[in-house]
Amino acid sequence: MKLMDKASSVIRKEEEIDKQVLQSYLQDNNVTSGDISIEQFQSGFSNLTYLIRCREGEFVLRRPPRGANIKSAHDMGREFRVLSLLKPVYDKVPTPTIYCEDKSIIGAQFYLMERVQGIILRSSPPKSMSLTPSLMLTISENAVDNLAALHSLDIESTGLIELGKPEGYAKRQVEGWIERYEKSKTDLLPSMDELSVWLKDHIPPDNPPAMIHNDYKYDNLVLSLENHSEIKAVLDWEMATVGDPMMDLGTALAYWSEIADNSALKPFSLTWMPGNLKRQEVIDRYQLRTGKEVNNIVFYYAYASFKLGVICQQIYARYKRGSTTDARFASLIGVVNACGHNGMKAVDKDKISGW
Repeated sequence: MKLMDKASSVIRKEEEIDKQVLQSYLQDNNVTSGDISIEQFQSGFSNLTYLIRCREGEFVLRRPPRGANIKSAHDMGREFRVLSLLKPVYDKVPTPTIYCEDKSIIGAQFYLMERVQGIILRSSPPKSMSLTPSLMLTISENAVDNLAALHSLDIESTGLIELGKPEGYAKRQVEGWIERYEKSKTDLLPSMDELSVWLKDHIPPDNPPAMIHNDYKYDNLVLSLENHSEIKAVLDWEMATVGDPMMDLGTALAYWSEIADNSALKPFSLTWMPGNLKRQEVIDRYQLRTGKEVNNIVFYYAYASFKLGVICQQIYARYKRGSTTDARFASLIGVVNACGHNGMKAVDKDKISGW
């Protein structure tokens, strides 16, 4: 894995963009004034992401994946609006540039934002960077503090409240992810089925709402090139909304793998490396930073484990249908199964850490 996200001029054939059409559109809308070049970031698993270079600078273009029919999960206009509302009150987001709803330009709706240069920790430790225990400790503490800061934004005075419908959020999410799983199911995985039944029977009352990211993990954090523990930006706001912050904390914890976890879950994050906070320590620090008591964490962790399994299942289903030829997706069914087992383990042991 590279130290920094690298874009490749070799774009997957089924994901190519007509350069001349895009270039004309950007010129007509005063984004660029000359030639552009297009490269593709090939490390993501969801929305397609491209690097646009021009004399004005570097931009990132995001569009939905081909073959995805989940509009709410790939709404580019909504993601652009999220960034636009967050930017004045939360400095950890890239500056949004332009949104295009005309599908004739590149075959789908898309938006451009500034490119934030920095370090992104992917699934393997970067060879050119020493991730010492002390550095990992500081990164993990800053990650928790930043999530707490996001959840502490005033959603009323900032206008962020318009991004969601917090009433009944937990119930809608549980029912929605179960429905998505049933629609994308390709294999019989008993643990996922058991987890879906348990979740429906144990939905807690909603907590006071907050602005939530819904996909908060190390590889959505851009770290500073100068200070490797400093978070410069948070990426991938496609599932962000206003809702129950404990659902967001649960998602972060489900991504927060530990050394004893199933090996299929380790690629979610480098949190298993020495020095990182453990999941219970994440909860302790979050409570300290927000002043909010965390209750029912087994439910939120089990829910998030199921949700991550469903996300991987949806991607795997697209691969099985032939909507994408990306070979990385072939083994995702094993990750789905591991997510189901992990969620049920938390339920059976009534704890989320120290198994």
